[in-house]
Amino acid sequence: MKRSTFLSTFFKILFVRVGVFFHPHFSEHDWPVIGRKYENFAEILKGLSHEKNVVIVEPPEAEEDLILLVHDRSYLDSLKKAWFYRGASLSVSGTHMALKMIKEGIIDRAFVFSCAAGHHAERGSGWGGTYLSCCGPAIYSYWKKYGRERFAILDTDSHHGNGTREIFRNEKDVLHVCFCSLNKVDGEKIDVDVGLTTTDEKYLELIDHEFYPRFKNFKPYLLFHNFGHDTCRGDYGDRGLSEDFFLKLARKVKGFTEEVCGGRYIIITHGGKRKDVAEYIFPEIIRILAE
Repeated sequence: MKRSTFLSTFFKILFVRVGVFFHPHFSEHDWPVIGRKYENFAEILKGLSHEKNVVIVEPPEAEEDLILLVHDRSYLDSLKKAWFYRGASLSVSGTHMALKMIKEGIIDRAFVFSCAAGHHAERGSGWGGTYLSCCGPAIYSYWKKYGRERFAILDTDSHHGNGTREIFRNEKDVLHVCFCSLNKVDGEKIDVDVGLTTTDEKYLELIDHEFYPRFKNFKPYLLFHNFGHDTCRGDYGDRGLSEDFFLKLARKVKGFTEEVCGGRYIIITHGGKRKDVAEYIFPEIIRILAE
């Protein structure tokens, strides 16, 4: 290997950073639908902060102008009265910061904790424990500041990402592939029925066959991953998957991003109430991202 090639490879490895976006406020509440699964993460992340290539980032609350890029003013005003609004706002801000820091070359990948925000939030409504969009403000803000790029969104929560779909329905620069209970292809908006019950192997085969070719052909700048674990056995969206499935999924999709979009990959936590599962898989997924 030439010395110049060796040095460039060395410094790239040396300076790879995974941003983990978490606010201590997330540990303090019993959140809608997902409960208290973040209760111990303020302490868990202290240990991870000492690991190579991992940077813990505490996001501020999101500016209203950022939220209003995708949500109606009347909806936002009503939502601000809810006790969980601060958590939702911090989640929006964390996603926005993650994309911005990747664009600026500060980090390469990100793991964003979210609560009260996510894929069920439409422009003027929200349900299922998610009341503000995470991907929407981040992408529209990016387009406003840096110009148009293509983005892909992979949704492996147990339920259909109706909010993400509604916000980006007419955007041809956004590929949205949702693994749920529907089966439909409409241009860049795809739903894949994973079955009421499945296995780790069958689900991963669907990722290979239904997501990877579309992702590769689309050639996005970055992949957002709405990463629910409610599909785990014993959780409220149980589809029969094991705890280790989620580690295999993260590793597989990370590999796709390295091939297609320079490793630019943002995981956003979504559904799932089992605290034991969250505490097992999230630290391990962060380590996978840091490899």
